[in-house]
Amino acid sequence: MKPADRGVGDGMDFNQQIIDTFRANNGHVDNPPFGDGLVLVHVPRKDGTIRVAPLAGLRQDGAYHVVGSAGGSPKDPAWVHGLRRAEKVDIEVPGEPVQTLQATVEEVTGAERDTLWEQFKVMSSGFAEYEKTAEGRVFPIFRLRP
Repeated sequence: MKPADRGVGDGMDFNQQIIDTFRANNGHVDNPPFGDGLVLVHVPRKDGTIRVAPLAGLRQDGAYHVVGSAGGSPKDPAWVHGLRRAEKVDIEVPGEPVQTLQATVEEVTGAERDTLWEQFKVMSSGFAEYEKTAEGRVFPIFRLRP
């Protein structure tokens, strides 16, 4: 599978700028909420291609956690479905240089998911704002363990 270095969703140009900045600056992106908390996830698509998704990530216990907030949309972002189908994905993580690692994929549920969601809201108040427009959708959180 060959990655298509394009972002996911309607903001492809914005996502590509984030991807390019990430790669050029050892994983640091000034756009909130990223800073050094960004992970590039190589998400498999049904047609066998790969899309690179720049996602806010929380590092905890040696794993990276990403959330399918979709900016507060009532629908999950397309990449969520790709991660649900995948057992492993490649991720790019901050470092000098940026490292590409293979990671197992696990969707986090229950109380652990709720705790991680609270940590995402601490990371950026924007996540709390998303709850207002999501029409009750629970944002999925995935653990990506290298």
